[in-house]
Amino acid sequence: MTGSSAPHPTAPIGVHRAVGLALVAGLALVTGCTAEPVPAPPRDRGVPAGGFQLVAFDSCPEALRQLKTAAKAYVGPWGFGSNGDIRTFGRAERAEAPAAAGTADKAAKGYSGTNTHEAGADEPDLVKTDGKRIVTVSRGTLYVVDPATRRLTGELELAPGADGFGGEDGLLLHGDRALVLRRDGWAGMSKPAVPEGGARDTPMPDGIVGPELIMVDLSGAPKIIGEYRIDGNLVDARQVGTTVRVVVRSAPRLNFPYRERATDGQRTAANREIIDNASADDWLPRYEVTSGGRTSAGRVGCERVSRPATYSGTSLVTVLSFDLGAATLGAGDPVTVIADGDTVYSNGPRLYVANDQRWRVLPMLTARNIAPDPRDETTEIYQFDISGAGAPRYVAAASVPGWLVNQYAMSEWDGHLRVATTSGRTWGDKPNSTSSVYVLRADGTALTQVGKVTGLGKGERIYAVRFVGGTGYVVTFRQTDPLYTVDLRDPKAPKVTGELKINGYSAYLHPAGDGRLLGVGQEASDQGRVQGTQLSLFDVADPAKPTRIAQYHVRQGHSEAEFDPHAFLYWPAERLVVVPLTVYDTGLPSNVALALRVGDGGFTEAGTVDHTSGTRRPDEPAMIRRSLVVDGVLWTVSDAGLKATSLATMKTLGWLRTA
Repeated sequence: MTGSSAPHPTAPIGVHRAVGLALVAGLALVTGCTAEPVPAPPRDRGVPAGGFQLVAFDSCPEALRQLKTAAKAYVGPWGFGSNGDIRTFGRAERAEAPAAAGTADKAAKGYSGTNTHEAGADEPDLVKTDGKRIVTVSRGTLYVVDPATRRLTGELELAPGADGFGGEDGLLLHGDRALVLRRDGWAGMSKPAVPEGGARDTPMPDGIVGPELIMVDLSGAPKIIGEYRIDGNLVDARQVGTTVRVVVRSAPRLNFPYRERATDGQRTAANREIIDNASADDWLPRYEVTSGGRTSAGRVGCERVSRPATYSGTSLVTVLSFDLGAATLGAGDPVTVIADGDTVYSNGPRLYVANDQRWRVLPMLTARNIAPDPRDETTEIYQFDISGAGAPRYVAAASVPGWLVNQYAMSEWDGHLRVATTSGRTWGDKPNSTSSVYVLRADGTALTQVGKVTGLGKGERIYAVRFVGGTGYVVTFRQTDPLYTVDLRDPKAPKVTGELKINGYSAYLHPAGDGRLLGVGQEASDQGRVQGTQLSLFDVADPAKPTRIAQYHVRQGHSEAEFDPHAFLYWPAERLVVVPLTVYDTGLPSNVALALRVGDGGFTEAGTVDHTSGTRRPDEPAMIRRSLVVDGVLWTVSDAGLKATSLATMKTLGWLRTA
């Protein structure tokens, strides 16, 4: 399915500002049968045929009428079903090039930023540094550390009583501004206006359920200078320069009560009646802005809502734009699309949002006893131009078979978007899954498939993907780990050039320069039973003959870096790899950060760091979550505090307790 051209300059405001993606609703209803006929969602005649064009509604009454029509086609006896909110979304990293000869001293005096997918497109994480300060957020409190003096210089309570289990907070940093992204915010609580620079100790009044963004001034003692809350769930965010794009997914605020004595047909009819009685306020996200001690509330206007030709009406994607160089957050310039989305990728000038229909379509089909169709395993990908400071501009969209493992499954290079997916059943005695890599031309007007390579890992699924220039590396796994090398230099004729089969798998791949590739994942037996964390060093200089030249195995070990690449650190100047480890070989887990140096022939253990000494519970070491380097010092971060360790000697230089 090919993408459409960019909106015409005279199109409605919703087209110019359309940010998000569309769900092709018809796929959900093409097979099977139910006790009650399910009406197919009508095609919106106000949207031009062909492609994935987005058009604004003419008025709020018209928007509400069409939303109700679409939603009633989807609702069943159990409501709308899952919209993917329980998913965990992978995040990413970008490898830094190895330091050139003669630059090691200069690099050693630098600092490591957040491990991100692409340079110039920063991602939220629980710790940030600009080399002058380290800022971290833990259990609702923000801490500022001076790495030069190794002292805690600021502390700000953002969420009194937070226990760390309500959704992880993230940070973005620019100059003297930090933006804290709280996934759960103060959902459903009530609060008065917040004095400028103050912290909150009372609940909030308006019932907004969703993420909270908090802008903090770090020029002196940290203080809050702006807050923003909106209905929904935080999908992800990207920062380019001073501009931050925040992607939020929301659903209609409708309550479908369970009627125990009713039939499925009666329950569905009652749920459709609830939809008929809903208002625009039940659909459109509400937001609240606090600045200078004053709080104002608003709602995304109907004129800012766009829709594709077909849509379910059960999910909306809103993209917010904020300037960290401004005095405060402002209203976020929200724009909304009637669509779904769960994976965000950006290379800087462009933003891609993708949705995985399995998490919406399959629960709905199951609830109605409808047999799934292979076409239900489809990922819609939407491209937006974010090169300007204003709201993103919708450019094009495309559809590819299968589903993405995380954002690393997408990468734009040389005017083409490469996408790796898995399709088919991956479970049971006779799995029929297979994986593919698709190449789409991204010429600024359309996303058009020009090439593909299929048949990777039959009966397996993708565990890791990494695209480096014109080469793709794909790891699939069920019992053994084929590492495939894919030649993508000719976008019209991609091809598999090499394959390496080893036990276990890599869940994250990181380029290390000079034809080397690092992998972190799990070792496994010949039968595919995992046996603990392993780090692998691959020689991929010859794409036709990838080999593993070294392995470091920790029995019964697990690392957060296996599912969140922000936890992985590679410091090229020292050729140093640092990963957090939890090892369950002595009853109670052992939590450390493992540091390895990467040589031409393999790994050398540099040492380990633990967070025991100086903690409140020295018999239970805190779980180390992140590592970073500032001026020759390795800093490790846990909920208990931060530890400074010499890179040269691996001896402790200081400990700052935060809990």
